[in-house]
Amino acid sequence: MLEIRNLVKVYPGPVTALQGVNLSIGQGMFGLLGPNGAGKTTLMRIVAGLLEPTSGSVTLDGEDIVDKPERVHGKLGYLPQDFGFHPHLTGEQMLLHLLRLKGVKAPAMSQRKLVRELLTRVGLDSAADRKVKTYSGGMRQRLGIAQAISGNPHLIVVDEPTAGLDLEERLRFYRVLAELAERRIVLLSTHIVEDVSVLCSRFAVIRGGRIVMDSTPAQARAQLAGRIFQGYAETADLRDLSTRHCMTEAVLVERRNRVRLFVASGPAPQGFSEAEPNIGDAYMVRMRESQEIGEPQALRTEAAAGTAR
Repeated sequence: MLEIRNLVKVYPGPVTALQGVNLSIGQGMFGLLGPNGAGKTTLMRIVAGLLEPTSGSVTLDGEDIVDKPERVHGKLGYLPQDFGFHPHLTGEQMLLHLLRLKGVKAPAMSQRKLVRELLTRVGLDSAADRKVKTYSGGMRQRLGIAQAISGNPHLIVVDEPTAGLDLEERLRFYRVLAELAERRIVLLSTHIVEDVSVLCSRFAVIRGGRIVMDSTPAQARAQLAGRIFQGYAETADLRDLSTRHCMTEAVLVERRNRVRLFVASGPAPQGFSEAEPNIGDAYMVRMRESQEIGEPQALRTEAAAGTAR
C-alpha cells in the first residue's frame, strides 16, 4: 500500500506546487490526471524518492520514502517524463548500462540474459541489437519501462508516458502497463484522459497542487447520469453555451461543432439530447467546479474510502 499524507511542496519564490495531498493507493493501476503545471511531476518525484517535500509523509508498505528513501529503492521503479538515452548504444547495451547503474543483480542468470528477458517482456526483443537512435518514441518508452521493472519492484511510477506517442504505439504501451499492474502498484501521471479511461480502476484529479477528485471511472460517470447532453452548434453560439453550461467537449466533425454539455439544472438547449457520460466529462466538470470555488476542496467518493485494492 502506498500512503501519501498531507504532502506539501513549496519551491523558492515562493511557489506552492503541492498543497496538502492525501492519497491511499493499493495494488493495480492508479491514474493521476491533471493539466500541465498541476503538480503531477512534483508528486511523482517525491514518491520516487528523488525530491524532498516541505512537509508530509509518503510510505510504501509501512516504509518511509521521505525519511529513508534508500530502504525502499529496491521496491521502486521510475520512468520520468524525460528519460535520457545514449543514442549510439544498442537497446541491449543501454539497458545493461542502466541495470549496472541501478545495481540490479541477477543471481539466477547472467545480466545479459536478464536484459534479454526484460526486453522480451516489453516487446523489444527483436530490436535489441538496434541502436537507440533508431527507436521510435514508443520503443524508447518501452525501453524506459524495461529499466523501471528491473529488480521486480512493488511500485512503478510513470510520469506522462504516452505524451507524443501515436495511436499504435500508445495502444502497445497500454498493454505493457496493464500487464505490469496485475501484480503491483502502478502510479500513472498523465494529462491525457484516454490513458485513465483505458487503464485505471481508480484515479484522482489534481489541480493547483490539490486533489479535487478521487474516484473510480464508474462512479465518476454515474455522478453525471442524466446531465450530459450532446448536439451540434454554430461557432457563434459556442461562447454563450460555455457561459450558461459547462462545455465538456467541442470538436469539429465534418465541419460542424459537435458539443457536449453538462447541464446542472433545467432543460438542455434545443437540439441537444442526453448522452452517456464519460471520464472526459467528469474531468471537465470537476475542473470547472474547482475553478469556480477558487480554493478546491477534495471530493472523495466511496471509492476513496472503500475500494483501494
